[in-house]
Amino acid sequence: ATRESAFVHAIASAGVAFAVTRSCAEGSATICGCDTRHKGSPGEGWKWGGCSEDVEFGSMVSREFADARENRPDARSAMNRHNNEAGRTSIIELMHLKCKCHGLSGSCEVKTCWWSQPDFRVIGDYLKDKYDSASEMVVEKHRESRGWVETLRPKYNFFKAPTEKDLVYYENSPNFCEPNPETGSFGTRDRVCNVTSHGIDGCDLLCCGRGHNTRTEKRKEKCHCIFHWCCYVRCQECIRVYDVHTCK
Repeated sequence: ATRESAFVHAIASAGVAFAVTRSCAEGSATICGCDTRHKGSPGEGWKWGGCSEDVEFGSMVSREFADARENRPDARSAMNRHNNEAGRTSIIELMHLKCKCHGLSGSCEVKTCWWSQPDFRVIGDYLKDKYDSASEMVVEKHRESRGWVETLRPKYNFFKAPTEKDLVYYENSPNFCEPNPETGSFGTRDRVCNVTSHGIDGCDLLCCGRGHNTRTEKRKEKCHCIFHWCCYVRCQECIRVYDVHTCK
C-alpha cells in the first residue's frame, strides 16, 4: 500500500477510461459514440462540430472494470478505489477544446471545436505530480452491522486533506536502491545517471550515495545533412564521443 501502488492503480484506471473514450470517438466501439451532453452555447468565432469524446462513458466502463475486485471492507480496497477514481478524474480535469479551421487558404473564418482528451503523456505527467505529493493516511477500524470495516484518514492534520484528485497511501515505500526480488526492485546499480542534474535522475540521488563510474562511448551519427532537389536528403556519418555515467 505504497505511493508507487497508488500511482499504478491511478494510471491503469485512467488508461482504461482513456482507451474506451478514444475508441468511442473513433467509431471502433459499437456500444458508444460521441458526447452530445456538453455542448452548451458556442464561444465567439467558433461552433460545435466534430466528435466530442464521451469521457463519462469511458470512466463508467473503467469504474466497472478496475473497481470490480475492490469491494472488501479493508483499507487496501478503500485506498485502491480512491486512487482508481483519482486516475479517472485526471482525464476529466484535463479535457480541453480542440478546434479545426475552415475557410479559403486555411483561413480561420469558421472554426469547429469539440471536447478532446489530451495526449496520454500529459495525463501521465499529471499523475506523476500527484504521486510526488501523495497524502499519507492511517488505517482506522470501525464496528458496523456487517462487521469490522477499515477506513482511511489523513495522518497529519496540519496538511491539506486529500481531495478526490489526490493520491493516497498508508505504507512506506521499500528501499529501491538495492535489489529486492520480494518487492520487485532491481536496484540502481549500473543505471545511467545525469551527472549535471540535481533531480531524481542525477547521479547523487539515483546512485544512493554510492558514487558513479564514467566511461566514454563512440557513437555513429548522421551529420552534415544536405537536402537535394528533388527530393532526398544525403548525410555523412560522424563518430562522436560521449561520456556515460553509471551508478556504482
